[in-house]
Amino acid sequence: MNQAVIPAFTRKRHGVSLAAYLALIPMALTVLLAYLGTMLWTARVSVSSSRTFPNSDFVGASQYLRLFNNERWLLSLQNVVIYGALFIAACLVIGFLLAVFIDQKVMAEGALRTIFLYPYAMSFVATGLVWQWILNPELGIQQVLRQLGFAEARFDWIVDQDMAIYTIVIATVWQASGLVMALMLSGLRGIDEELWKAARIDGIPRWRVYLSIVLPMLGPSVSTAFVLLFVMVVKVFDAVVAMTQGGPGTASEVPAKFIMDYLFGRANIGLASAASIVLLATVLAIVVPLYYVRNRRAGKGI
Repeated sequence: MNQAVIPAFTRKRHGVSLAAYLALIPMALTVLLAYLGTMLWTARVSVSSSRTFPNSDFVGASQYLRLFNNERWLLSLQNVVIYGALFIAACLVIGFLLAVFIDQKVMAEGALRTIFLYPYAMSFVATGLVWQWILNPELGIQQVLRQLGFAEARFDWIVDQDMAIYTIVIATVWQASGLVMALMLSGLRGIDEELWKAARIDGIPRWRVYLSIVLPMLGPSVSTAFVLLFVMVVKVFDAVVAMTQGGPGTASEVPAKFIMDYLFGRANIGLASAASIVLLATVLAIVVPLYYVRNRRAGKGI
């Protein structure tokens, strides 16, 4: 290569790199100020006695002690654990089964993918309202069954204190399963066709191939889906408000609704901030180890 061209090429490459770094400055400032800054501010408020307005005093862990002595907060944690376990498990199973179904090269595959993924494009508020109508004892499934002649049919979970949280699971699983399907399907389409040929030659049942060989190979897709679903669990708020308002009573209360109520309804910024920090710590405790394991496995080529 001409020696005169090399410095020009180097200068051009450095110019492109500098432009790329300059383009990242707004995002870096957003992360530092809007995200990290607000996290630090929330942590600071959580150790103060702030009520309607934040103040600068220091009360140590008093807000956290009050938080874990609050029966409503403990109930919200119990509900989110039940909701999260059922929601994540159901979404992973249904999403995987839908992906396997579409992977069979079925007719109208494009239309089916759109149909299964469409609910995810809806807002949780819209989903909550739709399912509120469907589950309403006077308008929805229960009323339809009774009109069909099943006079004693009951499906009034949405107004039952013991079952209300499960109606949130039904609605949000319907919405999020399509996302899992899309992630799983992309993983399935990346599997070598030779694997299927070898399985057919060896006479291995197709279901066994999926469970024993294919599913472990979908580890990255499964872990990505798990993280996205876990974040949805922590953030669940809109669907609860739209469907049950946290009721009947506080039967379907979740942490995000608890925080919003104490932040705006009860004007207790300190307690709401303490609850926010607890949720943040929970997310980090789950996501960071998972991210670390994924990176280690990727580095080892597993």
